[in-house]
Amino acid sequence: MHEISLTVNGQVERATVAAGMTLLELLRDRLHLTGTKEGCGIGECGACTVLLDGLPVTACLVLAVETDGCDVRTIEGEATAGRLSALQQAFIDAGAIQCGFCTPGMVMSARALLERNPNPSDEEIVEAIAGNLCRCTGYEAILHAVRLAAGRLQGREASDGGRLLARDGEANSAPDRGEGGGR
Repeated sequence: MHEISLTVNGQVERATVAAGMTLLELLRDRLHLTGTKEGCGIGECGACTVLLDGLPVTACLVLAVETDGCDVRTIEGEATAGRLSALQQAFIDAGAIQCGFCTPGMVMSARALLERNPNPSDEEIVEAIAGNLCRCTGYEAILHAVRLAAGRLQGREASDGGRLLARDGEANSAPDRGEGGGR
């Protein structure tokens, strides 16, 4: 057993963990932060994506002992004082939430992108969410949500009749992801 201390959503947490316990298990089973979902358990689906020291990671592949001294941000850390973040609200407004299972991981991957690049291109958005699978939305609404959030975070409304405007004023559409919207 190992004693660890980490900061989760701004709060210092201490835990005794087994060497093989994953960050996902720590978050869900010990800290009762169930917004982070368990999907595949092998790092392929992105449902368990959280930010570890600002970088998106699949929590099912990170050992809890590796997070000693680290900063972890989960979907529960997105809202402030009971108010959704601009990114969460954009997902709702863009209709990017259907069953909702992938949403926490998508939001956290998008958050990491927007923190390092507040005005991403469609290609950069696609790359940022490439590790997150969604079987419901087909990704178009998710791309729209990230573009909408980027615009709102920069203080501009970025939509025109439901179509998001590119920097040059031309309407953007999502790039073809091939194979029915897969990864």
